[in-house]
Parts: sequence; C-alpha cells; structure tokens
Amino acid sequence: MIPIICVVGPSNSGKTTFLEKLIPELSRRGYRVGTVKHDVHGFEMDKEGKDTWKHRKAGAQTVAISSPSMVASIRSTDGEMDLDELVGRYFWREDILIAEGYKRSHYPKIEIYRSVVGPEPLCGPQDNLAAVISDDEVRTEVPRFGFDQAEKVADLIEERYLKGRKKHRAMVQLDGKRFPLNEFVRDFFTASVVGMLSSLRGWEKPRKIDIHLILEDD
Repeated sequence: MIPIICVVGPSNSGKTTFLEKLIPELSRRGYRVGTVKHDVHGFEMDKEGKDTWKHRKAGAQTVAISSPSMVASIRSTDGEMDLDELVGRYFWREDILIAEGYKRSHYPKIEIYRSVVGPEPLCGPQDNLAAVISDDEVRTEVPRFGFDQAEKVADLIEERYLKGRKKHRAMVQLDGKRFPLNEFVRDFFTASVVGMLSSLRGWEKPRKIDIHLILEDD
C-alpha cells in the first residue's frame, strides 16, 4: 500500500494553495503523486449537454472519456469509498497519495492553520498529526513550517514515508484490485522476475515489465 497523507484544515485556510507548492516539489524529486479531493457535499464534474453527460443521464453507471494523453471516468457508487479502496482501484502507478480533507481519518495529517480562520488547530498528535503549516505563532508538539517552506515539508514526507520507494516499483493486482506487497516480497518478486527474463534471448533491460496471468477462463 502506498503512503497516504491527508492535508486538512478549515475552508479557506489555504490547503489547495499549499498543495500547489508541495506537489511539484515531490514530483521534482522523482515521485509520482496522486491526489484526492474530499467533498462531503457531492460534486458534478461533467458538463450538461456533453456526450458523456448524456450517457450518464441515459443510465450508464460508469462513463469514461479517453484521448491519447489522458483518460477520465465518472462512476456511480452506492456509498463513499474509503481511501484504501480508492488507492487499490485507481492509484496503481503512484508512490504517494495526498488527500485534501479526510480530517477524521486515521491517516497521517498535515494541518493548514491560519488564526484568522480558526481560533486553534483542529488536530493534535492523537489525530496522527505529522506537521502544521502556519505563519502564525501556534503551540504544537509536531514540526511547524511556514507556507513558503514546501521544500522542508517534502523533506519530512520523504524521510518518514518515502524511503526506498524510488528503488523499484512492483505491484500485483488480483481481478483488478491491488494486492499489497511488503518490502521483502516486493524485492524477492522483482529480483526473481528480472532474473528469469534476463536469461531469455533478446533481453534488454526495460523500464517497465507487465505480466498478466489468467488462472481461470470466464
């Protein structure tokens, strides 16, 4: 399972603004970043009158639109997916998932705090708080960084949650659902596959290897 970090704080505290600094800093270091925005009120991404909108209104449960450089899908659900399920279904290639919101979750949190928005921070160490981002003087038992210190926040994330993730990436999916691999199994699996394939004629070390096994016919 990839690391999940939640960036939390009241509305208008600057969560998205800070993420616009943090995401490129992590990407610059070679990490693949995925994000999720939590919306407790529901949302509408499609535009009325577009073909995909018409497909959904006609009764399609899942609608996708694809181009040479991007794919997007909208799926109806019976209830809200938790972050673990979202990772397993949609974030197969990423090294880290940063969620905006989910302050009641158990995942590590970085809180954005401004005294003009709220009298005190929402979270404490008991809420798995990892850091506070604030330019105000605030008492906290975790590291505090200013809004202009995205690089130092990336240092903290890299040190605590991303050690070794750029060495190689390996994943297994069972019927479309990602299956977590611990570090030992991942290293053993990767070394075994590369070792067997490298003995084949015409082998040249690739950037990525895809293996699909069908154990039972439909």
